[in-house]
Amino acid sequence: MSGGGGALPAGAAAVPPAPALSARGARIAGGARGLLDAGFALYLGDAFDRELNPQGILNLGTSENKLCFDLIEERLTRPDMTYLEPDLFQYSDTRGTRSFREEIAKFLTDYARAAKALNPEHITVMNGCCSVFATLSTVLCDPGDGYLIPAPYYGGINSKTWLYGGIQPVHVPLFSEVTDEESHPFQLTVEKLEDALQRAKKQGIRVRALILINPHNPLGDIYPAQLLKECLEFAHRYELHVIMDEIYMLSIYDDTTFTSVLSLDCLPDPERTHFMWGFSKDFGMSGIRVAVLYTRNHEIQKAVNQLAVFHSCPGPVQHVLSQFLRDRDWLDNVFFPTNKKRLKEAQNILVDGLADVGIPVLKSSGGLYVWADFRKFLKSQTFEAELELWQKLLDKKLLISPGKAFYCYEPGWFRLVFSDSVDKIYLCIQRLEQMLHSYTAEPVTNNVSSTADALCNPEKDSSSKPSNAPEDVSQIENIIVY
Repeated sequence: MSGGGGALPAGAAAVPPAPALSARGARIAGGARGLLDAGFALYLGDAFDRELNPQGILNLGTSENKLCFDLIEERLTRPDMTYLEPDLFQYSDTRGTRSFREEIAKFLTDYARAAKALNPEHITVMNGCCSVFATLSTVLCDPGDGYLIPAPYYGGINSKTWLYGGIQPVHVPLFSEVTDEESHPFQLTVEKLEDALQRAKKQGIRVRALILINPHNPLGDIYPAQLLKECLEFAHRYELHVIMDEIYMLSIYDDTTFTSVLSLDCLPDPERTHFMWGFSKDFGMSGIRVAVLYTRNHEIQKAVNQLAVFHSCPGPVQHVLSQFLRDRDWLDNVFFPTNKKRLKEAQNILVDGLADVGIPVLKSSGGLYVWADFRKFLKSQTFEAELELWQKLLDKKLLISPGKAFYCYEPGWFRLVFSDSVDKIYLCIQRLEQMLHSYTAEPVTNNVSSTADALCNPEKDSSSKPSNAPEDVSQIENIIVY
């Protein structure tokens, strides 16, 4: 009797097993974590808790607004939040329910001061801005195409545009040193956009889009209306799509005027201008996972809506958020004014505390964070030294975000989030001071004071209480930046 079980004939070579993943799957699985994701993963394994883990990692690295949960919790107890129709538990339009899109259109028309009323038919609702970036990049670009983006910027955009779309960022480098043509550090100009576009063309990269974050992450500044118009005109000249990420649109904590792209009377190229916003930052609901895409381009929306089936939001969630948007009395007289006041107070406390330990920050008006200058604490002006400092801070159970995670072209800048409880901010300063006191830095050889006049040197506020990219290689626990 012959051997059973499919024995190979003598001399036959064994056939290697088929790989579990496709080439595409292997590419996705092999994608390295970004520094922001890596830091957050460490935090989740040892999160600070006043009672259960007071020596745990204090997280001022993740941009979440934790200041107004008491207001949200109270509003959720009202009867309109608990009344649910049966159809909310059934299949619905993958773009979002009609009633929810109508409420979003009215809300954005008013709060973005739109030039004309928004059309609900131009709105697609998805489970977070990550999904909006992923789907837009897929339908606007082919693999290998590029998009212009001023650097530093929120580094998570890289993975969101790469995983589905396979497209690459084309950096528009911004620097802290103020030149004769500029008025403040890290200033964007159309000339810088032009230079980056021409460099990409010489490298054989087809640039299809321009991404702008306004208010900016991580800088916290706001694009003036004139600069915004110039950027739109630039994109129109080269037939580039413009993706406006305005997720911090209502997180403005001073009197600076914010100009939404929706408020402009006459867009140079409305068919290529796309707006995104979500509930994560302005409403302090990052766990809700709901974002909005507004585009007037029918073909783009048609393509996006085909993918939206993978990124839709639960019906009951859409109902609850509709009640928030519909209650203008609560928004105008309770939530938004309280949120603005608390953001400003928290920002003052963090900025004052950083100043006390010798760390200036970039002047900012929006967002949930400050962009802080740690350059004088680096042992050398390199990204290796920046990551060494970041690791030392983690060792002291303090998570903040290094500039490398935002593709900053200058080592030594860090983003710190202030939209958290006062006691955590004070504890952050305490741990930071202890760590820096024990961390001996060598003298800095380059000029790090050229931007001092443009950095924030705070006065005590009575309302507050006590051109080569950095190499994408980190030697900290084999973490590689996207």
